This record gives sequence, C-alpha cells and structure tokens, in this order.
Amino acid sequence: MALPKRRQSKSRGRKRRTHYKSGLVATTTCPQCGSKKMPHRACPNCGYYRGRPVVSAS
Repeated sequence: MALPKRRQSKSRGRKRRTHYKSGLVATTTCPQCGSKKMPHRACPNCGYYRGRPVVSAS
C-alpha cells in the first residue's frame, strides 16, 4: 500500500472534512404532557418515562 511522501497540512485535511456534519436530533412528543423530548429518554418537562414518574420535574 502506498504511503504519503509528505504530511498533509491542517487546512487540506480540514477541507476534506467539511462534509462531516452532525444530523438533526430526532424528537418525539411526550404522551404525558405533549412536549417535545428525545426518544428513549425521560421527559425533561414532566419527568415521566414509559408512563411512570422517573425524574422529579423541575
């Protein structure tokens, strides 16, 4: 396998990585209070997860 003769500069390596972007975070609605929340996590608004209170609501 071929090896590079010289080290690539930081700017050249960063140019290649311009398309490495994070996607949008998926959200669902909480069945308890109706606010937006991340899936498979307790609701930050009401503190419920799968119909049970898990976290004290702030």
